[in-house]
Amino acid sequence: MTKQFTSNKRVPAEWEKQRCILMSFPHEDTDWVEVLQSAIVTFINIAQAISHLQPVYIICKNKEYTSSLFYSTSNMSFIEIPTNDTWIRDYGYISIVENSETKLLDFTFDGWGRKFESSLDNMANRILHQKGYMGSTIMESVDFVLEGGSIESDGNGTILTTTQCLCNPNRNGGLSKSEIESKLNQYLGTKRILWLDYGYLAGDDTDSHIDTLARLVNEKTIVYVKCSDKSDEHYTSLKLMEKQLKTFRTIDGKAYNLIPLPMCEKKIGKNGNRLPATYANFLIINHALLYPIYDDKNDKKVGKIFRELFPDREIIAIDCLKLIEQGGSLHCSTMQVTS
Repeated sequence: MTKQFTSNKRVPAEWEKQRCILMSFPHEDTDWVEVLQSAIVTFINIAQAISHLQPVYIICKNKEYTSSLFYSTSNMSFIEIPTNDTWIRDYGYISIVENSETKLLDFTFDGWGRKFESSLDNMANRILHQKGYMGSTIMESVDFVLEGGSIESDGNGTILTTTQCLCNPNRNGGLSKSEIESKLNQYLGTKRILWLDYGYLAGDDTDSHIDTLARLVNEKTIVYVKCSDKSDEHYTSLKLMEKQLKTFRTIDGKAYNLIPLPMCEKKIGKNGNRLPATYANFLIINHALLYPIYDDKNDKKVGKIFRELFPDREIIAIDCLKLIEQGGSLHCSTMQVTS
């Protein structure tokens, strides 16, 4: 838990009304080059599913070529901007509401702690704004490293995050929890932070992003990855995470409704290393929820969980087995912009 602040800012929850979804398409200058065509298929499936319900802004290397790949481009905009990678969740705008107006924050992106080249990605928000796609919505660039996948918001001032990522020495020099809390209050209007000190996924380059482990689905409910196999390398860490989640309280002092998501079966990449397959990497959009599947025995079980949690939304499964080969999944490849 953390001390409480007051502010006229807030980060809207993902389930609130969205203006559009941002995506960044693979191209031959990204790490996808060796499996480019199969990767593109997954990105097309994601964009096509979203575009039936709301606009999708697709950042790409060549808009004529990229648009020609779709059977329908209705509700899509193709925007030529140079990029290093496709994981726009972590370099796209973070939307806030300040004095009842939406504002776009362009945080610094350093390639998940300087692990990967990111200079082009770090410029994408500014170029997109300069091109006029955000209209009159104000954008502010912030000299602070913060990735969208590292924070979860309940829309009412609570942020759920992980110590491993936000306090890592490879981001912002390794600030303390107290220093991070002050920064997030300053930029995001955070009232309080729920810090998860445990949990990780093998093969994850993000230093335990919260959107791979535990997600807020309403102000009173958290879904989280649960490992029931004692022989699995994740068992101890995820058990400690579960124990800590049980100590968290809502803003009105009640225990959260905790919904476990099953751990995926072990998925192995071409190099023999385990891939970070997680059902927590779902995306909530207007009137629907998209969730990743991995040709796994638990795919249908997870769909049933989401249908029970979101009875008024369409539940759409997207095969994301290809995405985890590069360390990300469905949520990582998208970023919502608030209305």
